[in-house]
Amino acid sequence: MLKGKTVVLGVTGSIAAYKIANLASSLVKLHADVHVLMTKNATNFINPIAFETLTHNKCMVDTFDRSFSFDVAHVSIADRADVLMVAPASANIIAKMAHGIADDMLSTTYLAVKCPVIVSPAMNVNMFTNQVVQDNIEKLESYGVTVIPPAEGYLACGYTGKGKMPSEQVLLDFILHAVAKEKDLSGKKVLVTAGPTRECIDPVRFISNHSTGKMGYAVARQAMLRGADVTLISGPVSIAPPPFVEVVNVVSAREMFEAVKQRFESSDIVIKTAAVADYTPAETQTEKMKKSDGEAPEIKLKRTTDILQWLGEHKQSGQIICGFSMETQDLLNNSRKKLQKKNADIIAANSLRDKGSGFGTDTNHLTLIKQDETIDLPLLSKEEAADRLLDEIIKIS
Repeated sequence: MLKGKTVVLGVTGSIAAYKIANLASSLVKLHADVHVLMTKNATNFINPIAFETLTHNKCMVDTFDRSFSFDVAHVSIADRADVLMVAPASANIIAKMAHGIADDMLSTTYLAVKCPVIVSPAMNVNMFTNQVVQDNIEKLESYGVTVIPPAEGYLACGYTGKGKMPSEQVLLDFILHAVAKEKDLSGKKVLVTAGPTRECIDPVRFISNHSTGKMGYAVARQAMLRGADVTLISGPVSIAPPPFVEVVNVVSAREMFEAVKQRFESSDIVIKTAAVADYTPAETQTEKMKKSDGEAPEIKLKRTTDILQWLGEHKQSGQIICGFSMETQDLLNNSRKKLQKKNADIIAANSLRDKGSGFGTDTNHLTLIKQDETIDLPLLSKEEAADRLLDEIIKIS
């Protein structure tokens, strides 16, 4: 995912410095070229050799290190950097960055970069809440630096409060958000539905389907990485919500429809992947029990709202509507009929018969059907399939 990207990690004097070894390892596994810059205080917490072993690049501490292969180290690294993350960021380095002080390798490199800069403060809670530190953070943000809010919890100093550096996964998510993908959906609002819905029959039973939400979550994540402002309306699933995405949790088809109806007008692109339950009980549990005379009442069903049909009927000028189709037979013909009937711009047809495709898998074989073109994709990971789908949506818009 990060092949061809140069990630520069700045590490300062904090007990949280050990976490950056795991972050560096994760970045290397994603094929990034990782360079670590350390302050002298940081070397008291973790040895530069650890980073050199993980990244296969020399870890820089001294601005004037003559063994470095580039003529002017801080400039050469700055020119190559796609993103600079300073984590953990001490109060000292934050002050230097805010006021343009360049007296070590890290602070000097920061002044030379033109790439996105991310800072993750980590310090004693009283230091973090000190007005001077807060003013410096605000100044950094005014310069366009992204500041990750520290986590709250028990700190190494013995205090409890804000000041804890977030997990390595959170730091990785910020880097991916910044540079993993070209921002070709920047400025676009994307609405995605995902997962199943549940229609309660009684306090114990419900009507649902086998959808896991994996495809919808993949679409939401990839759209986010490509710069979109994403809202994900999700039925009950067992998937961690994607970062930087607004998630609206619903249960029933009615709740999903109302959530879509409330947000679709402000959306540029609407992608319905959710496998909404087709039927819901026609009567409430109380109404059924009144008619049962002590016997198990007959369950009468009625159809739920066809969300894709409603979207097509209310589509606005310039808005792109995408739906998913799951058929067990005559996949292409039925999906093309759906495209016309629902007034959609693109249908992603997903056969339940193909191995590795459908509910619960990590891969999908999609056929993308547009008004004038049919594109049969190979079996791909759901993230790759989501990207190919977004490519075609961008062509339409």
